[in-house]
Amino acid sequence: MSETDLSVYLTAGGIILLLAMSAFFSGSETALTATSRARMHKLESDGDKRAAAVSLLTRDRERLIGAILLGNNIVNILASALATSLFLDFFGQKGVAFATIVMTVLVVVFAEVAPKTAAIARPDAIAMAVAPIMRGLVFVFAPVTRIVQVIVRGALHLIGLNVDRDSAVLSVTEELRGAIDLHHVEGRVDKDARDLIRGALDLDEIRLEEIMLHRKSIEMLDLDRPVEKIIDDALKSPHTRLPLYRGDPDNIVGILHAKDLLRAIWDAEGDPNDIDLVSLARKPYFAPETTTLQEQLDAFKRKREHFALVVDEYGAIMGLVTLEDILEEIVGEIEDEYDSPVQGVRPQPDGSINVDGDVSIRDLNRAMDWNLPDDEAVTVAGLVIHEAQSIPDVGQTFSFHGYRFRILRRRRNQITAIKITPIDSAPRA
Repeated sequence: MSETDLSVYLTAGGIILLLAMSAFFSGSETALTATSRARMHKLESDGDKRAAAVSLLTRDRERLIGAILLGNNIVNILASALATSLFLDFFGQKGVAFATIVMTVLVVVFAEVAPKTAAIARPDAIAMAVAPIMRGLVFVFAPVTRIVQVIVRGALHLIGLNVDRDSAVLSVTEELRGAIDLHHVEGRVDKDARDLIRGALDLDEIRLEEIMLHRKSIEMLDLDRPVEKIIDDALKSPHTRLPLYRGDPDNIVGILHAKDLLRAIWDAEGDPNDIDLVSLARKPYFAPETTTLQEQLDAFKRKREHFALVVDEYGAIMGLVTLEDILEEIVGEIEDEYDSPVQGVRPQPDGSINVDGDVSIRDLNRAMDWNLPDDEAVTVAGLVIHEAQSIPDVGQTFSFHGYRFRILRRRRNQITAIKITPIDSAPRA
């Protein structure tokens, strides 16, 4: 074998080796950026050292990507230079064009597409396999990548682009919400699991006024009535805690608990005249309507309370909220043997839904897996009034947000029943 032949073989072998290194860098980049940090953290907690190496690398993604791109560009440029030299020896000046075509095909197919496709298919396994080698390369390239980072950040800062690590656009909560919605769309998370996780994430964004039982629906006991009548109403009520008022419903004297009442009836041997309801009543607990569900849940746990009266900025009672109401925002409707079946949402054979006006938008969205906005209104009736900019009459129809709303019933200024039809399934006129 002549020296010329040996040189050709060595050059060709060098090109193949450099392409293999380029494939390694490309696959490593895709695997390490596509792998789940949460999954790696779980494996690291279980004692997996390879997962710990991956977690260490991905903590500083900018440094990692800088090292990978630096290494990848070095081997690609060197491979192209060797190929150009080799083809010039065979084809003269035409070898430059041949080298460009051949290296473009080889780099794109074998050093980019193929390794990245493999890495996307199995990101976790490949990330843990390449992590030990990449740690060494990141350490070796650290001085150069640091200089590159400073230059890049300075250049981007000149055009007004801030790339600081603390300038994240989305909060962790938004990332989790987006991830669970994506997995639900892809069919990997069912609706119940999605609602459960999303409900827990939403506690910091929902205020008491959005889920409270409105004051017109609160069952209260008037202390000006005869004691036996009050006790009879309390025992017939499906609720355990009932507000007591005197004169004005805003003048809450206390909260009567069913257990306290039963003990008093036992001690009084059934004689209502021996029962002092005011002394039995517990101190009422008031909460501002702007309180978030997370704040109220923390307050319930801290104060060991299950029941709060919701007031506005003037101290007027707007409604009430219970611990069960907050938990239902997470796990869905909780019904016991005293709960009445919810009749507010009634699906119809034609695909439409008959909805009571006081049904909350959140409950309707959860029940029907819809996405009606609840920023401007709490109830379905409130949404229609907001969009119509008036109180519509019976028979009027409106279309917005992808649904058709037809007013079925109205009592004075209150919309009591609405027919909602998704526009895609609405019958054509």
